Amino acid sequence: MRIAFLSTRIKGLDGVSLEIYKWAFIFSELGHEIFYCAGELDDLPNSSLITEMHFQHPGIVEINNLAFNHTESSTELTQTIESYTALLYEKIAHFVQENQVEIIVAENILAIPMNIPLGIALSRFIKTERIPVIAHHHDFFWERERFSMNCIPAILEANFPPRDIHITHVVINSLAQQDLLERTGIHAEIIPNIFDFRRKTFYFEDTVIKVRKMLQISPDEIMVLQPTRIIPRKGIELAIELVAEMRKSSALEKLANKKAKLVFSHPSGDEGNAYLEMLLKKAAVLHVPIIQGHDLFSGGVNLWDVYQASDLVTYPSYTEGFGNALLEAIYFRKVIVINRYPVYEKDIKPLGFDLLEMDGQVTRDLIDQVIEIINNDKRVLEMTENNFNLAQRCFSYEAIQPKLDKIIGILKQQN
Repeated sequence: MRIAFLSTRIKGLDGVSLEIYKWAFIFSELGHEIFYCAGELDDLPNSSLITEMHFQHPGIVEINNLAFNHTESSTELTQTIESYTALLYEKIAHFVQENQVEIIVAENILAIPMNIPLGIALSRFIKTERIPVIAHHHDFFWERERFSMNCIPAILEANFPPRDIHITHVVINSLAQQDLLERTGIHAEIIPNIFDFRRKTFYFEDTVIKVRKMLQISPDEIMVLQPTRIIPRKGIELAIELVAEMRKSSALEKLANKKAKLVFSHPSGDEGNAYLEMLLKKAAVLHVPIIQGHDLFSGGVNLWDVYQASDLVTYPSYTEGFGNALLEAIYFRKVIVINRYPVYEKDIKPLGFDLLEMDGQVTRDLIDQVIEIINNDKRVLEMTENNFNLAQRCFSYEAIQPKLDKIIGILKQQN
């Protein structure tokens, strides 16, 4: 089959892009031919760039400014949405026809209104052309406070997501499955985030030394890695508070005077820079050194190298669709401090993972656990090996390949 991934962007380290690469690899292994179409693209084969698909396209930004944080619509908004919808419909149709696409995988564009005309255009295209679609939903508009006040409720209700017999809906956790069914009557399959646990982990001491030197972290300091985008729902202020506690004299005595430094792996900007500015001010007040590690990626260093060099990974999110960075940290066999976000509590924790947990605050008990683990190499090995083996069974490519193969088989019959 000729399968096309459509998204606002397919580039970089955001969760949606990462899952696209993983699904594409599995589909390729199953013998399918893969195509890509987005508003921003990595260097990918069979790819088509449509700039208006990006949520940062000036026209789309203007639409979002008029649609959200307002309760009254305008003729200008209606006309602008319709204009971009018609343009995107035409360009999507051309892409599909030119590449003889047989199945579309819509990556989050029918779930969250980052690009309103794109969602409408694809909904119309599906209804008109009756093309089989896998709508891969990572999060929904009703889960994001920034979309709660709007003047387009009918558009959101009809298109995010749309109801159509040609769409197979897929969500990444059981809470989303239940919520979608209760809100819309739509049943969705659950396919969680995954990682290629078959990939061998190569530890190169020279690379670790290089990374830590570039980050200005000495061998006798503790490197704490925050491996997420810089957006408010990631709860990064909790990571700062954790490191601040680890740097206090009472903790340093038990850590052989090893001071902790906090590394941010991703840049800011997806939701503005106000949150990053707040974090930097908080860190300054608490005397926590912040190192923005993403600046290294142009210097021959990648995210995997940064994981290898870290001593502790923080994942203090208040909410997550699932947890890509969590799987990455488990793969690299790292000790993880995690906030008990709802999906973790419902779908991940019950499987038996061994993580250091918090409930929205950094407690004395948590700090004691962190210190104890850092000082106990045997316990670290037991913890991280258990987590790796468990994740390999539950969240590997092999675990979900049969599910994807089954969905494609059903859609193939519909085509």
